[in-house]
Amino acid sequence: MLIGEVARRSGLSTRMLRHYDALGLVRPTGRTVGGYREYSAEDVRRIFQVEGLRSLGLSLKQIGRVLEDRAYPPSALVSDLIRWTEDRLARDRELLERLRAIDASAPAGWQDVLRVVDLMQGLDSTSAARRQQAVLTRPDGEPVPAELLAKAVLAEADPHVAGALRWALARSGGDGLATLAAGVRAEDVEVRRRAVQAIAELPEVPTEVLADALGDPDPTVRGHAALALGRRGSTEAVPALVGMVVDGFNDVDAAEVLGTLSQDPGSADRITTALVAALAAPTADSAIRIRLTQALVELSGTTAEGVLRRLAHDDDHAVALVATAFVGVLEERRAGQAPRRRPDG
Repeated sequence: MLIGEVARRSGLSTRMLRHYDALGLVRPTGRTVGGYREYSAEDVRRIFQVEGLRSLGLSLKQIGRVLEDRAYPPSALVSDLIRWTEDRLARDRELLERLRAIDASAPAGWQDVLRVVDLMQGLDSTSAARRQQAVLTRPDGEPVPAELLAKAVLAEADPHVAGALRWALARSGGDGLATLAAGVRAEDVEVRRRAVQAIAELPEVPTEVLADALGDPDPTVRGHAALALGRRGSTEAVPALVGMVVDGFNDVDAAEVLGTLSQDPGSADRITTALVAALAAPTADSAIRIRLTQALVELSGTTAEGVLRRLAHDDDHAVALVATAFVGVLEERRAGQAPRRRPDG
């Protein structure tokens, strides 16, 4: 079979076949009467072997070694190919994410593209100071891809850089919410913590995104979600907020949010009932009951004050002292709010 016929059947160009010949990979073993090189059936089979190995990512040099030394163990080479392919895919995914980030910024010209690339390079720096500078030195009004910032937030371990990224993300004009919401479901607890904290600082977020985090096994994730929901007026966070008071995790912030929620008359009794139930729990030691007592003073309405008055006579002397002091605070607060009587003229 002459080279033209082999090219038609194999799909390779005659130039590539000659290249294989020059490298010694596939040399036609026959000759025609006219002296032209002729490929045998074995030569054609070798061509397809070369192409098959090329499809696995082997270089022509590696293919030559394999074909010349059939005893060459494939396991090590295949393992290397797997590793190289994984590395290449990782680089390709990174490139794809960069291109998507640039596309999301809707660049008007190459200068816009270069600004986004410069931001990417800054965020990729091994220096925390350089990463923070890349975020904080962006000119006002310059668009920053929210998706790029969201991904950086989820990966950032340095607290100062993370704070700068959350600040920039909240001001970016985009949401990056899909990326952050995916982070809430990540296996890595640190990623979930960063995601919920960033979501909590966004100006507008659907409450269901944060509500999903209320059931997280990690108290920090639950706490960030509960505080954010409570500050948005969602009573769905009440059980988690009461749990924070019980656990002593950001209990002061949780009590303040419970106090704000209790300003709604429909929520005040529910919150008071939840705190009273926690006070009566068998696992509530003196420290827990003191924190719960301190939370009660933040609540609006007379029901919470009635509970404090009862606690002023609690069997636990420390709880009784705290409750007595807070009843006095409430009475002083009420006296200070009372209108002054005008002296008789």
